[in-house]
Amino acid sequence: MKKSWALDIDCPNCAAKLEDALSRLPGVETINVDYVRKTVTLTAPDADFDQVAEAMLRKAVQVEPDARIFEAESTSAHGAASAGHKPHNHEHGCDCGHGHHHEHGCDCGNEHNHHHGHTEDGKDSWLQTHALLLRAGVTAALLLIGALLLDGVPATAVLVLGYLLISYDVLLKAGRNIGRGQIFDENFLMTVASIGAMLMGDCAEGIAVMLLYQVGEWFQDKAVDKSRASIAGLMDIRPDYANLLTDGTVTQVSPAQVRVGDSILIKPGEKVPLDGLVLTGVSSLNTVALTGEALPRDVSEGDSVISGCVNLSGTLTVRVTSAYGESTVAKILDLVENSGAAKAQTERFITRFSRVYTPLVCLGAALLAVVPSLFDGQWLEWTRRALTFLVISCPCALVISVPLTFFSGIGAASRKGILVKGASYLETLAHLDTMVFDKTGTLTQGSFTVTSIQAADGDQDRLLELAALAESYSDHPISKSLQAAYGKPLDISRVGQAEETAGRGVKAMVDGEAIYAGNDRLMADLGLAPAPCQEPGTVVHIARKDRYLGHIVISDVIKPNAAAAMGDLKAAGIHRLVMLTGDRQPVAEHIAAKLALTEFHAELLPEDKVSRMEALLHEGGKTAFCGDGINDAPVLRRADLGIAMGALGSDAAIEAADVVLMDDDPLKLPLAIRIARRTLRIARQNIVFALGIKLLVLLLGALGIANMWLAVVADVGVAMLAILNAMRAMRIR
Repeated sequence: MKKSWALDIDCPNCAAKLEDALSRLPGVETINVDYVRKTVTLTAPDADFDQVAEAMLRKAVQVEPDARIFEAESTSAHGAASAGHKPHNHEHGCDCGHGHHHEHGCDCGNEHNHHHGHTEDGKDSWLQTHALLLRAGVTAALLLIGALLLDGVPATAVLVLGYLLISYDVLLKAGRNIGRGQIFDENFLMTVASIGAMLMGDCAEGIAVMLLYQVGEWFQDKAVDKSRASIAGLMDIRPDYANLLTDGTVTQVSPAQVRVGDSILIKPGEKVPLDGLVLTGVSSLNTVALTGEALPRDVSEGDSVISGCVNLSGTLTVRVTSAYGESTVAKILDLVENSGAAKAQTERFITRFSRVYTPLVCLGAALLAVVPSLFDGQWLEWTRRALTFLVISCPCALVISVPLTFFSGIGAASRKGILVKGASYLETLAHLDTMVFDKTGTLTQGSFTVTSIQAADGDQDRLLELAALAESYSDHPISKSLQAAYGKPLDISRVGQAEETAGRGVKAMVDGEAIYAGNDRLMADLGLAPAPCQEPGTVVHIARKDRYLGHIVISDVIKPNAAAAMGDLKAAGIHRLVMLTGDRQPVAEHIAAKLALTEFHAELLPEDKVSRMEALLHEGGKTAFCGDGINDAPVLRRADLGIAMGALGSDAAIEAADVVLMDDDPLKLPLAIRIARRTLRIARQNIVFALGIKLLVLLLGALGIANMWLAVVADVGVAMLAILNAMRAMRIR
């Protein structure tokens, strides 16, 4: 079972420490503390989940008392997401003997109503939001008065008052963390540096360090919140309500209240709240939020509609076919909202790096203060340089900007109808060497047309009728094309038991006789020799148990953008393009030549595709498989990266693939690679930039060239610039 909570935490380093501590708890399968998305997600065995969750919430309070955890949503596979994060009072099983209302995460034994200053809707008041700026303004005035207008004891008193006003929360956090043995964080660094400056007589500098740090953190948090809101806006597809039809009356209800089989009314301009079939009405649907394409999709009676689209013109009456928790929009939102669980190697590196970086810097500062002083005796000067060394060492720029970059990249991709399940998959996408394709529905349209009929007795109509009846229970595109070519209503009562054999064809009882429709393998199993066929296309042989009746040739059409997509992939450096198909060798050869593929393998069974994929993986490099996500789930899972093509509303695709293309346009593949590579490039820019500036200022501080003012400005400036650079990943040319 998986469950997510909304997490209010103001420190990226604290989020990393919290995740590390919670991951060590017994029973925790996975834990993901996401500072950018402000969530904590736990996965644990169903039977023990409540117990593990309770232990996790208690541990969270012990590790980070300032972290506020609110009820959010509970998901399993593709569970429904609630309408939002709402803090609320939860009845805890408390051992103090009273019926207490506890906010999750409280383990004390008193009566509580913990909202930590939050209003009932979970939002801070104006005063709380701007309290830090008000403190900063008063502190700046006290600094000006104490430094310029007063001297002696009055000046010192005013400056100390100003220092306490701006830094009391940081001092409390640092003291509390030291008491718990969690010494090395930014609160500790700023406390030591600023108090050290005050004790050495540089009161103005000590206040300025804390003032600039606090204001910088405030702007940093606002920048992250703004980017989070911007990315959330890209996937604003959650329906607000549904118009439920009951006995001719319309009632506006939550989509979660509508049941399968109910009828809903969708008016022009409204979002489609649930998946269903059109009962009455004709309209056009805007699918841009799902596919990234602005071209409307026309629907009429009998057509399916999926949640998340916007009704543009006519009024539709729709019969609901999926509950909200299993609807397309719920699955997509679950996928996007939980994409932070799969962290990229770059993110993991930064998290590990930050854990050792701060202690090493503190050790370096201590050595800088002591070792040179032993030789020249200038203890005051070298201590000042060591304090400057501490100020610049905060790793926040890295800890925030790298996850934010991947978050922005995933949001940008989703706006184009490319759903990436996590940063690790985005990173793999950027490093691809080989792209492997299924044929039908991926490189071709999957809309087959009968192009030739060869009957052994010359009766083509009779052969087509038998083929259509034998295939009447199948939803395969080939079956539908046979039924479409027959063009008459099928008398299903003539068809008895039917069974399908993967990779071969179907057997059905038609008019009491066993009729077989399939490929050469099926004919070989029957001991029949089919007539040779040299026409390009898929050949369906028809036979009775002891007699070959003829064959029907069905041709598929290459997608309009497939050739251009292959060219763009090669231009992107992916020179190995492979096709795996169960179709005949001549058909595969024809498609491969048209698309300039580097290699192809034909007449493969599903297990043969997996074997071929494993052979490609053993050759090294990163390999992706792109299929329709329905019949290719084993290969999708086996590849380094599974990409589901044309998977609008497909359960199998969303479940099996790592990347889901919400329409069937092959040009989305090179676009996805460009987005991934640009995201990774921006993340690396932030790493190099942040580390480069910090190392430079650390060196200048050690040499006595940079003072604390420059150090804290550099620290805040680096963090802000890194965040702004991370947000560039949201923009796509």
